[in-house]
Amino acid sequence: TLIRSILGYYHPDEGEVLVNGLNPIKERVSVLKDISFVPQLPPPIKLSIDELIFYVETSSDVNKELILHYANEMKLDIKSNMHKSFFKLSGGMKQKLLIAISLAKKSKIIIYDEPTANLDPNARDDFYRLLKQNEDEKVLLFVTHRLEEVKDLVNRQIYMDLGKVVSDERV
Repeated sequence: TLIRSILGYYHPDEGEVLVNGLNPIKERVSVLKDISFVPQLPPPIKLSIDELIFYVETSSDVNKELILHYANEMKLDIKSNMHKSFFKLSGGMKQKLLIAISLAKKSKIIIYDEPTANLDPNARDDFYRLLKQNEDEKVLLFVTHRLEEVKDLVNRQIYMDLGKVVSDERV
């Protein structure tokens, strides 16, 4: 619910969600320019990897070479798979590509929903290594059950239950 509200999909019954002072429903295009989102379950995109990268490159002004760089850092053999359908990739390959795109976009806000769910232990290590290397001024929002994996990256832990904040701690 929180993620969908931030992305402007949900209209809250009460209260207000603002992203950098902007309403994600009324000013959705401006809000989404600064956000990257990696969902827990990759979307059923029918484009080839090459077409998907071209789409991201043209629609979000993301450098293709940077996507390829981060894909390589995630040990995704992207060059030999460029003409494969994103939809037919393994879960881990999809996740690696989405992570590469999220890092290449250079967003001020990156939302990761269970980002390591489809990754093997080595790929998880690569993911967290890349996040550590890219620790410039940005907001990383993790929705995760693997708290031990993100403990060195976060400065705040918020526990929610049924849309209510149960605990909010600075760490």
